Amino acid sequence: MYSASRKIQKDKGAEPSEFEDTVAQALFDLENTVPELKSDLKDLFINSATQIDISGNRKAIVVHVPYRLRKGYRKIHLKLVRELEKKFSGKEVVLIATRRIVRPPKKGSAVQRPRSRTLTAVHEAMLEDIVYPAEIVGKRIRYRLDGSKIIKVIATLLVNGSFEKQF
Repeated sequence: MYSASRKIQKDKGAEPSEFEDTVAQALFDLENTVPELKSDLKDLFINSATQIDISGNRKAIVVHVPYRLRKGYRKIHLKLVRELEKKFSGKEVVLIATRRIVRPPKKGSAVQRPRSRTLTAVHEAMLEDIVYPAEIVGKRIRYRLDGSKIIKVIATLLVNGSFEKQF
């Protein structure tokens, strides 16, 4: 029988945590109750979900989706995030594609790793996933005397191909 357990597929048969089960159940409920999302959510599932603390006492839910299903999630991103934020009241929801970082090749090895598997490329892609549906148009990096750094991201939200707002 079709159930919420099909909405989460962990690597190597690992058991999902209790929180991941609640997120999978929420996706299953949305598929069955929201008619606009039913056909799009039918074939989609998640890899994992975590809850993190952000500024103050607010919390965010980071949902990792398989890279190959990224386009399917992007089609329904706004509706899905809005509905999930309703279900998990007061928590921000972020969808991030699961990507793999590959080590640099050893000296003397003829095999080269793809650029998309480097640490920098994966982190850049994760940042783009975080600000989606906005588009990153600039970045400023400020290095402090204590060695820490702050990255300020300038993103523009485009609606119907026209400039909407910048943040």
